[in-house]
Amino acid sequence: MSSKEAKDITSVDDAREYLRTLREDNVRSSDDVVDIYDAFIRDCNGSDLGDERWMILEQVVVAAFDTYRSDIVDDCLKELSTMFDFSSSLRMKRLFAMKYEMYEEFDEAMEILNSIIDEDDSNSQARKRKIAILKAQGENQKAISELVKYLKDFMADGEAWMELCDLYILEQDYAKAAFCCEELILQHPHNHLYYQRYAEIRYTQGGVEHLEMAKIYYSHAIKLNPNNMRSLYGLLLTSTQLASSPKCVAQKKKEYQKSIVWASNQIKKQYEVKLKQTPPPQLLEGLMGQLQLT
Repeated sequence: MSSKEAKDITSVDDAREYLRTLREDNVRSSDDVVDIYDAFIRDCNGSDLGDERWMILEQVVVAAFDTYRSDIVDDCLKELSTMFDFSSSLRMKRLFAMKYEMYEEFDEAMEILNSIIDEDDSNSQARKRKIAILKAQGENQKAISELVKYLKDFMADGEAWMELCDLYILEQDYAKAAFCCEELILQHPHNHLYYQRYAEIRYTQGGVEHLEMAKIYYSHAIKLNPNNMRSLYGLLLTSTQLASSPKCVAQKKKEYQKSIVWASNQIKKQYEVKLKQTPPPQLLEGLMGQLQLT
């Protein structure tokens, strides 16, 4: 559902249906959830929410964390505590850890999360929250270490691989970042964004060998999604750099020049279709070098 549909809600039943849709689609839409709570749920009878009451309250409290609504956090946690005991419910412990995290009381949050992990080492949500706190504190190396441990147990978690990739990029460890992208490509061979990301990392590393690899993967991304403008620019910039390399032989130079012409034409077509105008030459020139990851 879109925000427009959220604004069309006129009853508790509508609100419950909308919140259920968000949960099923794994969408947070925190602003909408908080608005719906204020308008329809805060003062409603608990029985109006039926068996979904506790799931809705948990959904609302997470949205309140996102929007820093401490009043809603306190109300929802108080109500949830009447049903679930903090000492025996790992989910309640995780919610209280997120409350401490919201207030940037990271030591208290870490203490709770560690107790959850000690009790249930397979609790992926607690382990992810711990990594998020380490990242928020600027402890990138510790976050990397925890993510590596996590991925040994949850190798199919694509979001975790991408998070690890981003952390390696922040630390300028591009070889390990590239490895993370390779894992993502193996798991999702039809996702053009992973090919693009891998190409960007190789482009950033520089050197003829890495640029050749970047060119190949930009081409793969474009093959999967011809409208991927960033990959088109990437192919243009990579081919331009390769063609201007003093190590470039004549035969290769012709190949690169063909790629430059083709990518330039595709970019112009994209602009003509989407923006009904041709990009000025200085626009293409100004993009040289801008794909480098920082």
